[in-house]
Amino acid sequence: MKLRVIAFALLLGGTIQVAGGDDWPQWRGGGRDGVWSEEGVIERFESPQIAVKWSAPIGSGYTGPTAAAGRVYVMDRATEPMQIERVVCFDWQTGKYLWSHAYECIYANIGYQAGPRASVTIGDGRAYSIGAMGHLFCFDAATGEVLWNRDLNREYAIRMPKWGIASAPLIEDDLVIVHIGGEDACLVAFDKATGQQRWQALPDDASYSAPIVVDQAGQRVLVCYTGDRIVGLHPATGGLHWAFPFAWEKWPIAISTPVIDRDRLLLSDAHKGSLLLRLQQDRLDVEQIWHRRRENVPDKTALHCLNSTPQIDGAYVYGADSRGVLRCLRLETGEQVWEDRTAVPEESFATIHLIRQSDRTWLFNERGELIIARLTPEGFQELSRAKLIDPTTDQNRQRRGGVTWSHPAFAYRHVFARNDRELVCADLSAEAAE
Repeated sequence: MKLRVIAFALLLGGTIQVAGGDDWPQWRGGGRDGVWSEEGVIERFESPQIAVKWSAPIGSGYTGPTAAAGRVYVMDRATEPMQIERVVCFDWQTGKYLWSHAYECIYANIGYQAGPRASVTIGDGRAYSIGAMGHLFCFDAATGEVLWNRDLNREYAIRMPKWGIASAPLIEDDLVIVHIGGEDACLVAFDKATGQQRWQALPDDASYSAPIVVDQAGQRVLVCYTGDRIVGLHPATGGLHWAFPFAWEKWPIAISTPVIDRDRLLLSDAHKGSLLLRLQQDRLDVEQIWHRRRENVPDKTALHCLNSTPQIDGAYVYGADSRGVLRCLRLETGEQVWEDRTAVPEESFATIHLIRQSDRTWLFNERGELIIARLTPEGFQELSRAKLIDPTTDQNRQRRGGVTWSHPAFAYRHVFARNDRELVCADLSAEAAE
């Protein structure tokens, strides 16, 4: 039996005031690149605790919030009286509950059972969600009406990753593309309006890494770090343009998103370290520039990202490894320039999300702290730090009194973050600080 709950606030006379400023409509922002382009935000925090504009109760989950057209979306999970996953939508200004959709979802053979992983993707008035067991939904983003849905685990015989389906849906033209690791269907594309399959591709296992689309040799290329390799596909057909072998060790563990900078493609995982590829521009192919892992360099200074996605800024790479150590690398060689151990307590799986905004980087760490910093070849310059939200224990019951592993959203000069109890919004506009 499915439990379905849809609340139509708009039908009751409620309205959404569309916000001034940029949306954050998908995983890692509008460009899926961890860049926040808004201006007019604060330079420093006024106190050690960031004032919360509103808080809304939610259940557990790893899903980072997204925001579009004045609404904020998140997913969560409950286990009583039955196991469900839920998509929830709130008004961005007030935190008012607008709608939700819940469905029965029994987690089978998934570690870390706190809840859904993938951020909701919004585009053209629709919201797309995928749960940890592969339930894919397309909603009317304003009302929560289900437009279509697919049970991908049942349809594609997913070889379920150790930690479930975690890659956020990707919209490209008239398609929504998902990374699931099904039988001869590692990636599957659906018509974004009707839900009809358009193509399926690759026999690879799935990883947790979200695909991106890049421009190469005059074409659009879908890039995905699967459980077996890095691939470039034709996004309209799923045809394979190129593949670079980068097989998993122990188990597929790639979580961080591929990072593109001009013709450079950066990938990193906790087991194999970091790899820089060159995207050939005269043909659809790639070549290795460097691969560095701690086991293969004398001083052991290699970047092994886990939950954190690195960033490229000019001639340098900045990222947090699987123990939360911030590292700066030379882009051309991968050699380390510096490391810093102050952004988060150093622990296994310690997480820091990096969001670039102009000449500054905002870092959200697993202690629920937001840090404003400058990352330069000279070092990590912390400008200001304050607590945004409390860590909770559902996401990690094994150690350190809880974590905040979910990626925040930055939209309308505000920040939206979640733990296993609440979704919070804080005003980061310069006007609010005056």
